[in-house]
Amino acid sequence: MKAVVLTEYGGPEVLRFADIADPQPGPEEVLVQVHSTALNRADLLQRMGLYRGPASRYEIPGLEYAGEVVSCGELVTSRSVGDRVMGILGGGCYAEFVVAHERTTSLIPDSITMSDAAAIPEAFLTAFDALVLQGGLERNDWALVHAGASGVGTAAIQVCGVVGARVAVTASAPKLAACNELGAAVCIDYTSQDFAAVLQAEVPEGIAVVLDVVGGDALSKNLTVLAEGGRILQVGFMAGMTTQISLGQLLTKRAHLIGTTLRLRPIEEKISLARSFNKTLLPLFETGQLRPVIDSRFPFSELGDAHEYLASNQSVGKVVIEILPA
Repeated sequence: MKAVVLTEYGGPEVLRFADIADPQPGPEEVLVQVHSTALNRADLLQRMGLYRGPASRYEIPGLEYAGEVVSCGELVTSRSVGDRVMGILGGGCYAEFVVAHERTTSLIPDSITMSDAAAIPEAFLTAFDALVLQGGLERNDWALVHAGASGVGTAAIQVCGVVGARVAVTASAPKLAACNELGAAVCIDYTSQDFAAVLQAEVPEGIAVVLDVVGGDALSKNLTVLAEGGRILQVGFMAGMTTQISLGQLLTKRAHLIGTTLRLRPIEEKISLARSFNKTLLPLFETGQLRPVIDSRFPFSELGDAHEYLASNQSVGKVVIEILPA
């Protein structure tokens, strides 16, 4: 199969194609012919050598896939050859084939194309897990979502909507309209506004759950706007890995600061998350209550250009890579 194999780290020029053997499914795994994948910030970090993938013979980036099952392990019972499936992996999705445990896969709804489906797994699983399963977000709660126009951000706004929660977002000015259209009630331009000051005025009762992919100095302000007993889910650190916070605020607010990532979890936890997602959110894509937000699509051959585009911070929603042309 054709795959992008990292043999060195650096700019997009290190994303080189190689011909390697197709992966073979284990007893409880399916072999999926990948039609499309989508980019994540973690891919950029991995390319630069800052976020290594799981141990493997080849280091192949890519965290999500959409494709067709072409063979099944001998113990597989819930998936069949020909099924259209999507899911997340610890790596390996910049390739024509992947293997996945059958119970970590999700059936792609009939109304969703294979290309669009690639924009669903990482964004919606991350948002659902952080806001609902770990954050405990409930109807009429307030959530704060940083980088509201990102893939995770656009998914998180929609997840808040189906839960019945209200959501405030931060984003740059050109992207705020898109966040508002998705359902964000308070939209803050982080380049010109102090989000803590805005939220103290707009949401005096405080924020119940914060989903933060930014990190850095935003953490201190997250504590400032957090409601008593609120939760901060730290999912990323685009603005930096270190900062200073007031332990006094952490204690007096009885705040929960939770670091979370999907990539490093044991398979049992990934199976549990997929089961919850398949039961709770997946049907809502068929009804149109949820939808992937796609900024642009690139062919597999232009993966380097797609990396440069994502790094430019111009995108709203996901950047999809089409591996098998439709």
